[in-house]
Amino acid sequence: MQPVGYNRLLQESTVKALPPARLAEVRAVTRKELIDQTLAVPANMAPAADDLLGHVLFALKHEGISLDILAQCLPLISEPQIRAAIDASPTSQYLRKAGYLWEHFTGQPIQRQSDSLRTAYVALFDPAQYITGASQKNNRWRVLFNGIGNLDYCITLRRTDALQALLERNLLQQATEFSESLPRDILNRALAWAYLHETRDSYAIENESPSEDKASRFVNLLKQAHQPRKLDEDYFVELQNAVISSPYAQAAAFRHQQNYLSNGLRGALGVTYLPPAPELGRELMGQLMQLANQPPKELDPLLLASIVSFGFVFIHPFMDGNGRLSRFLFHQVLCQRGALKHGLLLPVSVALRQNEADYLATLQAFSEPARRFWDVTFIDEGQFAFDFNGHPALYRYWDATACAEFMLRATEQALERHLKEETLFLNRYDAIYRRIDQAFDIPNSILSRLVMFCLDQNGRLSQNRRKQYQHQVPEAVFDALESAWREVLDNA
Repeated sequence: MQPVGYNRLLQESTVKALPPARLAEVRAVTRKELIDQTLAVPANMAPAADDLLGHVLFALKHEGISLDILAQCLPLISEPQIRAAIDASPTSQYLRKAGYLWEHFTGQPIQRQSDSLRTAYVALFDPAQYITGASQKNNRWRVLFNGIGNLDYCITLRRTDALQALLERNLLQQATEFSESLPRDILNRALAWAYLHETRDSYAIENESPSEDKASRFVNLLKQAHQPRKLDEDYFVELQNAVISSPYAQAAAFRHQQNYLSNGLRGALGVTYLPPAPELGRELMGQLMQLANQPPKELDPLLLASIVSFGFVFIHPFMDGNGRLSRFLFHQVLCQRGALKHGLLLPVSVALRQNEADYLATLQAFSEPARRFWDVTFIDEGQFAFDFNGHPALYRYWDATACAEFMLRATEQALERHLKEETLFLNRYDAIYRRIDQAFDIPNSILSRLVMFCLDQNGRLSQNRRKQYQHQVPEAVFDALESAWREVLDNA
């Protein structure tokens, strides 16, 4: 099959990029059509195999924007070639996009015949295909940059049916309305549960069980997310030091050495991901922090939180603690955008833990292909030589669509299956407790345990439990508890 557009551009020997979600090729069709995940085109639509500019223009017209590929392919086109094409058709929107990007990626001007254009502006990212940011006018090319970020660090969000459906559920509004509907004491107890379980599950994802001191520090960290504060390197160092208890692993700044993730196997095969080199990583952290601190107003807070969370973990700016901080950032961004108020927290790490395989797959969709652009040489135990044979565009431009879809699903689960269920549990607990407390004189601690046992066993108290407490409470209490459970459920 003859590759077309980005599919053809990826075959250039100097191009090191991840393939887009959909590739194009010549097929025995009479018109352009989508077959599975392939854009099939007739032969008469395909540029000549050696016409790089033709394939760039085909991609811009039919496939959208893949900046990681364009950043590497456009500089392969000579200035006289792209200038001649632009002079022949100066108002072409696709040539204007190509010229705008060519100048940015080469750092050189195109000496076109006319320095001024009189034509309508065209958006770089088609809003029908992508979720976009604020529009910034480029008068020279009459192009609107509307990406998320900027041309040095830009994240793609494809407007998929799945993502659009999740956004239309207005999950943050639902969460706010739900929290405002609760009595204050119930809300406080539900949030106490949420903070504790968010902490435990965030650690559990990394196979850690936090000590009481560690858990307390992380809970306090989550509560601090509601305090107005912009992200900067000093704040990140504070955060990293708060989640890392060992003084030897606490950072003083963003890393100045290469780090990596490992699956535990010995040697180079055990290295599963390498983030950008330290200098590039520090630059990209600056870009990510700018995006978080000055986000496009049009961007849904859940999308921004997803981007910042996954973007942080892909950059991996510290030698340790990156995973926990990435999950903290999801909450921090929502709080700073005013999407979560009055201490509200959505326990998404509980959902991540319960969907751990999907969480890992979402991370690996970027980390595994990125690993292929590194040569790793094993030197000694824990010592490697790393050589990046890819292109910085790999880390500068990435597709966050799958990450956003996953985090919005996790948010929905955190709200519907965890926070609401915990609230229902607390309401039932209180109702049963009140009924028994009014009828019997029982120590609070014992009654509390018996109510919990009854709820945990779906309204049943086993014979072993009855024997355990037969000398501490009247025998009638056991049947009364089961009866109270049935009444509470019937009245729900």
